[in-house]
Amino acid sequence: MEATEAPSTLPTGAFSVWLRGMQNALRGERASDVPCEGCSACCSSSQFVHIDPDETEALAHIPSELLFAAPGTPIGYFLLGYDERGRCPMLTDGRCSIYKHRPRTCRTYDCRVFPATGLKIEGHDKALNAEQTRRWRFDYPGELDRNERDAVRAAAEFLQHEEVLPEGTSATSATQLAVLAVEVHDAFLRYDAGSRSTRVVTPDIQVVRVALTRRTRSSPRRP
Repeated sequence: MEATEAPSTLPTGAFSVWLRGMQNALRGERASDVPCEGCSACCSSSQFVHIDPDETEALAHIPSELLFAAPGTPIGYFLLGYDERGRCPMLTDGRCSIYKHRPRTCRTYDCRVFPATGLKIEGHDKALNAEQTRRWRFDYPGELDRNERDAVRAAAEFLQHEEVLPEGTSATSATQLAVLAVEVHDAFLRYDAGSRSTRVVTPDIQVVRVALTRRTRSSPRRP
């Protein structure tokens, strides 16, 4: 009898295809294309949503009393909190009530970044989100898929050492750390023009710091 995939798993497709889409989303070129299919775990797991001053449309659709100044940022940067059940106050009947006007953080958020980086979501209040991330399954049809996965995971492991992060770069949550790993994973790959193949390497710490600094200067604010 032919084996069938367990109903609890969620196919994600080829790792490299997902990675390109994630990078495009983080650069602000598109929104994350997550097949949520009614799942609102990320909206129900006690998560703060960062909102920047230029997000006027989102700010116009969120009651001001639900916003507070984001600590350690200039005037005009806000956080949207959550209620006593850990739910986003804009979540109504299991759906986002401002979906078309949602903040950039929500547009770029992709919980598949956790299985991609091998990082875990910790905390009882984030159990729903953690359970959802465990269901994703990537495919690795080629060497590049496997090498890029290994590079992303190597970056995530490397960035957990605080001395690596240059001044002005912070990763105060697993989500931010995972995003940083995706953005700088190229530093952990080497391309061999002769064989037209890639391999995973351990870069010098300064190479990673330069990549992080460039990312901070050139990229829009991240979740």
